[in-house]
Amino acid sequence: MVKWFTGSGREIDFAEIVEHAKSHAALKGKVYLGTDSFLNKDGCTFSTALVLHGAESQRGGRYFVTRTNVKKRKYDALVTRITEETNRSVQLGLRLTQLCPELKIEIHLDISAPDKKEGTSLFSDMLVGFAKGAGFEAKIKPDAFAAASIADKHSK
Repeated sequence: MVKWFTGSGREIDFAEIVEHAKSHAALKGKVYLGTDSFLNKDGCTFSTALVLHGAESQRGGRYFVTRTNVKKRKYDALVTRITEETNRSVQLGLRLTQLCPELKIEIHLDISAPDKKEGTSLFSDMLVGFAKGAGFEAKIKPDAFAAASIADKHSK
């Protein structure tokens, strides 16, 4: 079972997160999902952030995060790891859409634009297409704060 935590580190049930998201959506707020990963000697840590931001009269935002440690080194290749990051965010988005069809969800990808000549640039079009093909808006760096800032902070 996946454990979720608030931004302050308190464990929280996913059902409670869904209730927060429903209330957030009722106030015209958006949900941002992003995943980042970190390779270490034992394997790979994936961190996924679910961010609630932009509701009427909301100051700041609120986020929840989960971490998964994968012991196998099957994520050594960048394309495999970055595709799994995208997949984790998309799968969470699909689950949330089933539970709360009214949510406006944006997927944030920790990848660079195709013209940036960074390691992830080569996969940008493919991964944005993956998220959009699943029915979500998709943002990349520098506009992908859920992945590049929040999930990144919790993947290390």
